Amino acid sequence: MTADEQLVADFRAQLTKSLQQKDKAWENSRRLVDASRFADTLTRLLERVRAAGLPPAVETSLVEALHRGSAQRPQDLSGPRLKTVTGLPPNKALRALCVYFEIAESSASRWPIPSLDSHTVSDFVRSHTTPFDLLLTADVPSLLDLGSGDLSFAAELADLYGPRIRDKNRRLILHGVDRLDPRSKLGGPLHAPTDVVQKLRTRTDVSFSFLPDQDMFEFDRLADAGRLAGRYAVTTCWAPATPTFAYEPTRLSPEVILEQLRETKGAFRRTRYEGEPALEVQHRDRTLLFPPWKFDIRGPLALLDLVARSSWLGVLGAVDSQVFWELLSQLLEDECFRPKDQPFTSRNLAAIFGDVYDRLTTISIGETLELSSCATLRASLPRVLSGRRLDEAYSFHSVLIRRGAVFPGTAASSTARRFRDMAEETPPWMLIVVPER
Repeated sequence: MTADEQLVADFRAQLTKSLQQKDKAWENSRRLVDASRFADTLTRLLERVRAAGLPPAVETSLVEALHRGSAQRPQDLSGPRLKTVTGLPPNKALRALCVYFEIAESSASRWPIPSLDSHTVSDFVRSHTTPFDLLLTADVPSLLDLGSGDLSFAAELADLYGPRIRDKNRRLILHGVDRLDPRSKLGGPLHAPTDVVQKLRTRTDVSFSFLPDQDMFEFDRLADAGRLAGRYAVTTCWAPATPTFAYEPTRLSPEVILEQLRETKGAFRRTRYEGEPALEVQHRDRTLLFPPWKFDIRGPLALLDLVARSSWLGVLGAVDSQVFWELLSQLLEDECFRPKDQPFTSRNLAAIFGDVYDRLTTISIGETLELSSCATLRASLPRVLSGRRLDEAYSFHSVLIRRGAVFPGTAASSTARRFRDMAEETPPWMLIVVPER
């Protein structure tokens, strides 16, 4: 047996094991190969195969066995090739692959996609003080809360909008994703309280779903598995994490980022805490423990990519200054705003951003500014996340910037509300972004 044949055999064994553990998913997979859904299923399956990081021999075998997406029915697929890769005949092989790659019945059947357009959404947020009021006019009032933490924002939003949406004979769709594992002893107050989760789940005016222990950047996979909607009216992220989004990997080298982390956060190392992986940080005279992924650097392009693919409107609230300027640099057209291997500091921001810096730092708390009035918005941002639309560049139709953490009549997270007690922090920012469709 050649090395490539062994890799295919190993995959076949993994597939068989997966089927043994997912009886319900196997039963539900019957619907995915119906004539009316076959083409969509095949397309989604190929996307997952190509994004899964499989060994080249396995990926090539699967793509060829799936007829590169040109088949019209299971019988058109390559039976012998599918048998080699899965050990099953075409119909069952396709179902097995759907189970393995977590392809479920399209989430649109559970959570329809709002019918909106960029012009309408941009006009709306320009004329309304609270961007979340879009939920009152959208045909599908839906919101995805990224890094939802203690669910304080979700609870406030449900109280503010659930009853008003119910009065319109609709129901607020409210989904939260967070990377913290509820079983972890790390993360402290950022864990979602059980009673808050239960209260949101039992509300009659809200369709609530909370996915803990999930990487939000797996959005496409979660949507394909039917666990999230394909697109929401609004996606929000409160207090985007530092250092996760404070450094852009396409702008700063790993060496520069590592140096900055050690200089600003302190020495750190991987360790274990009560049996689970952890990150130990020596910050000044204190030893701090965090989840092991606390210093994983994704950068603002990853966050902007996720917001653009998941919603019609993105709201990034309580953005601290370090994350804000790194985000801003990716939203502006001129390359001068993205100097290579030059971290942003209080000493160089004015020189790098020039007139943009002068204009933004003079706006008062609560004031809103359209970014395009300061400089040209970037016409094409690169996709940096794997999954669907990988090769498709994107842009933002409009970007509004508001200074402050909490605004009257607007739901906010507990982290945003704590900014008023942080004497050493400068006032944060809110970015309201409308992806171009």
